[in-house]
This record gives sequence, C-alpha cells and structure tokens, in this order.
Amino acid sequence: MAETRGRAHSRRMRRRFFSNLYQQLRVLWPIFSAILIVMAGCGIVIGRIEGWRLDEALYFTFVTGLTIGYGDITPKHLSARLLALVIGFSGIVLTGLVAAVSVHALNATNRDDASER
Repeated sequence: MAETRGRAHSRRMRRRFFSNLYQQLRVLWPIFSAILIVMAGCGIVIGRIEGWRLDEALYFTFVTGLTIGYGDITPKHLSARLLALVIGFSGIVLTGLVAAVSVHALNATNRDDASER
C-alpha cells in the first residue's frame, strides 16, 4: 500500500516538474531561439570564411557551443576565430539558461508539494 502511494506521489511530482518546466520554456523560448539563431548564423559565416561544407560548419558550431572543442576542425582566419568566441560564449549562456530553468522548475515543484501537505 505504501509503495503504491509512493509511486503515485512520484508520478505526480514528475508531472508537476514537467508542467513547471514547460511553463518556463514558454516564457524563455524567444531567448533560447535567439541564442540558437546567433550560434547557427555565426557557424554558417565561419563555414563560408573557412570554405567548409554546411554540415562541417554546423558540427563545429555544435561542438564549440557545448564547449566540447574536439579540435578536429579549427578556424584559421582571425575573423572566424572571433566568431567562434561568440559561439562559445553563447553556448555558455544557453547552458546557464537551461540550468536556471530546470532549477526554477524543481523549486516550483517543491513549493507545490510543500503547500499541498
């Protein structure tokens, strides 16, 4: 009986979390979209400067934006390197926003649960 109640509570908490997360994402979606557009745009421009194919430019953008930086593709021109910095900083901001939204959703879920008890 207690195990069934625990599972039901977990499902309710999970539903609340995703509901709160969805609400936060609806508010911040324009910011997320703008950051992703800036990152992709910079990556495409870097690809044009360096003579890369589109898939290579987007791969570079993804790897740089997540601050992984494998080093298999690197820009050689100064202007491309400066744009790579923009991608890197944008990726850091995007990661921070995702973390902040997730923490806010967890806190809202916790508040909802505490007020219910």
